[in-house]
Amino acid sequence: MSVAKGLEGVVALTSGISSIVDGVLTYRGINIDDLAEKAKFEEVMFLLWKGHLPNQEELNNLKKQLGEQAALPEAVLQQLKAYPNETHPMAALRTAVSALGMYDPDADDNSREANERKAISLAAKMPTIVAALFRIGKGLEPVAPDPSYGYAENFVYMLHGKKPEVTAVEAIDKALILHADHELNASTFAARVTTATLSDMYSAITSAIGTLKGPLHGGANERVMAMLEEIGSLEQVEKVITAKLDNKEKIMGFGHRVYKDGDPRAKHLREMSRQLSEIAGDKKWYEMSVKIEELVVSKKGLKPNVDFYSASTYHYLGIPRKLFTPIFAISRVSGWTAHVLEQYADNRLIRPRAEYTGPVHQSYIPVENR
Repeated sequence: MSVAKGLEGVVALTSGISSIVDGVLTYRGINIDDLAEKAKFEEVMFLLWKGHLPNQEELNNLKKQLGEQAALPEAVLQQLKAYPNETHPMAALRTAVSALGMYDPDADDNSREANERKAISLAAKMPTIVAALFRIGKGLEPVAPDPSYGYAENFVYMLHGKKPEVTAVEAIDKALILHADHELNASTFAARVTTATLSDMYSAITSAIGTLKGPLHGGANERVMAMLEEIGSLEQVEKVITAKLDNKEKIMGFGHRVYKDGDPRAKHLREMSRQLSEIAGDKKWYEMSVKIEELVVSKKGLKPNVDFYSASTYHYLGIPRKLFTPIFAISRVSGWTAHVLEQYADNRLIRPRAEYTGPVHQSYIPVENR
């Protein structure tokens, strides 16, 4: 029995949701570049759940359901207000999603119909949770969702309490599309492992959120912004990054296990960051990011992944870095729930083996002789 550390290179299951072949990411066979440039996030959600793009009637129906399901149970909203002030939003999101399961009478109904309804409900409610956490943290009352708004527009509206700028909505919508699914990443695998026990969807998504919280997964974009703030200026980039590389420190937002020639999503976020920097009249964070990319590529041969330019993009949108990973989760819940549905449809308990490396031929020694 050979061991693949981190399960690298191991094919654990089959899936028809997303693929990464020769550096090209597709959702249901459609290139991510095509979707990022032409689609809206609601279309991508439908695509991941149903396997095809929606027609106009199907799209309108999904938008209607998302609007109707966006409000939180009052008890969950009050729970959000009771969390300690220093709670990280990902910990709060994880707990709130788990709590939602207690207010769903069909939580343990694992029929396809019930789980599709739960997928829509979770996707609808997660932006409401994240926006509420943001406002509560600032001492403000949460803003109720407006069913007349689209998905990305409603999220930005709930964050700031006013009709959002078109540019901000377009930026968030594109970021959501780019983060929606990514084959068998760590959080998706965690969701499928939980699902494979025939636990409920809320448990599976709670597992996924807990996994995404880690700095080697979703938390990377938060640490990218922390690094940019630590460096402080374009003039300091070369000195600081060179020192980090010389000290063999990991530069967050670079490299990816499944991409050898660069993450195809990164270029979209780089362009988005550039555009937002021009609108903001402040190119500092974008230019710092470009300089860091040039140094890391030249010195280490590593290219940026999806996390790197998402940091400056969200910063230009006025979003604090504690919310970077929760926004990732708002997007990825569409993929997670698609994988949960797929796992239920053809389930087998996921139970790998471990190679034992501990002591052997040991005997029990009575306590008085130890």
